[in-house]
Amino acid sequence: MSIKNRSAFFEYYIEDKYVAGLVLTGTEVKSIREGKASFNDSYCYFHKGELWIKSLHISEYSHGTYNNHDPLRERKLLLSRKELNKLEGKIKEKGFTIVPLALFFTEKGLVKLEIGLGKGKKTHDKRETIKARDSEREIKRKYGV
Repeated sequence: MSIKNRSAFFEYYIEDKYVAGLVLTGTEVKSIREGKASFNDSYCYFHKGELWIKSLHISEYSHGTYNNHDPLRERKLLLSRKELNKLEGKIKEKGFTIVPLALFFTEKGLVKLEIGLGKGKKTHDKRETIKARDSEREIKRKYGV
């Protein structure tokens, strides 16, 4: 099961993709298993050489007690130092940002976050994306491909 950030591909051109681990608590993992996570306005940023994600909403676990987590807390992303340095260098260029793309479980049961190095689209680019999607849908409907 994976939770995707559908608006990311509409708002940004994705240059590179990376898979990062997340530092989570137990109730957060259980909530993600139930599919209760949302990417609304979430983004990644660097703080003291570490990559963090902000505004990733993971709902409180329904059977959690006083041990439940804060739904909007900032979470640390785990990447290799080489990848972090590469991303930090790209971020300093104009127009680049790190966007969360998908949240998923590995075969071992670990939660991973797919992040992308994105460059913002202009309004006319978004219109082109909508046209391409509509024409592709029309072709599939007409020819059953």
